[in-house]
Amino acid sequence: MTIDERLEKLVERHGALTQTVELMAREMADMKSSIEGMKSGIEGMKSGIEGLKSSIDGVRSYTREIAEPTARLLHIAQILSTGSPGSREGSSSAKQ
Repeated sequence: MTIDERLEKLVERHGALTQTVELMAREMADMKSSIEGMKSGIEGMKSGIEGLKSSIDGVRSYTREIAEPTARLLHIAQILSTGSPGSREGSSSAKQ
């Protein structure tokens, strides 16, 4: 193989390597852009999660607020249905 042939192959390889590096650089830029978009999406999800946490805290608070009055109403309903604060068995045996 002559020096000219070797030089020709070297130039071809250099051209191929240059194209490969350029392609890799474009792909890297595309990946960076995609990653930035993902970061933005993640930040939006974080904000949504914080909103959901706030909503859940509100539901918990409301549940605590209504739990005691609901328990009192249930107790009153039991008294009214049995005629006394005791169990139904006691009142049904007294009726017989």
